[in-house]
Amino acid sequence: MRNDLPQTISYQLPATADLPRRCVPWTPDPSRSALLVHDMQQHFLRPYGAEQEPGRSLLGNIGRLLTQARELNIPVFYTAQPPHQQAADRALLTDFWGPGIGANEEGARIVDELTPKPQDTVLTKWRYSAFQRSNLAETLHAAGRDQLIITGVYAHIGCQVSAADAFMHDIQPFMVADAVADFTAAHHAQALEWVAGRCGVVTGTAELVAAWAGATDTSMPVSELVRSRVAELIYMDAADIGDHDDLLELGLDSIRIMDLVETLRGDGLEVSFETLASAATVQEWTTALEGQAPAPALQGAGA
Repeated sequence: MRNDLPQTISYQLPATADLPRRCVPWTPDPSRSALLVHDMQQHFLRPYGAEQEPGRSLLGNIGRLLTQARELNIPVFYTAQPPHQQAADRALLTDFWGPGIGANEEGARIVDELTPKPQDTVLTKWRYSAFQRSNLAETLHAAGRDQLIITGVYAHIGCQVSAADAFMHDIQPFMVADAVADFTAAHHAQALEWVAGRCGVVTGTAELVAAWAGATDTSMPVSELVRSRVAELIYMDAADIGDHDDLLELGLDSIRIMDLVETLRGDGLEVSFETLASAATVQEWTTALEGQAPAPALQGAGA
């Protein structure tokens, strides 16, 4: 028996305290990010009431991310399944889901609250993954974007598979827990756990907005910039690195120090390998570098 979409969907989106543990210390960076709005079409949103949860928060949170992405010149991509699909194009999806949108042109329309802007890209959606039969990977790589922020429906189907596919293309996926929705709270939780444990980072809308805003803040102290850059190289949370911790004992070797020199130079700090190699703590490096201005944009620095 083939699957059918639920008639009604009602549950509360997860709170920050309910999100699964991170396995990687990736931080969203507006200079590296692209935003994906996945399948937010009338047909797929029909089971959600616009004035009840999770539909209300889903629309509001995606709208908030769209606003900030456009303000920060972050590329926005939508996926949308077309109506009137030929049998050969729909292929195996028919066996699982029947005709889908079928000839319903109104059902194929992206919901009014999230209407694409002229500068956005709308990808024709043929399979679960946004990457399948599209140029999304090539477009992201050409633009120097290696982080994909994933929103939309359904979390345990297209959103999860798109996250896995992004990972396979060396693009860091970030699934926004309260900007995706699913059939049930259980399906939703399963998708978050799988992505967090296998291929990406699960975050919340507020946390993502703060990270994007923080990455464009020019007031970060040198000590925090250095700590953040070291954390990225040794796969730790910046908050777990103390001022006087021996960074060599934490895993920083000469190869990573050379990488760190280039990164900090990109951040606007005049630093040499000799300066960093002669010390081994955040405090010592900060003392050597203080008085220099951090870069205008921190390219992903943050906790």
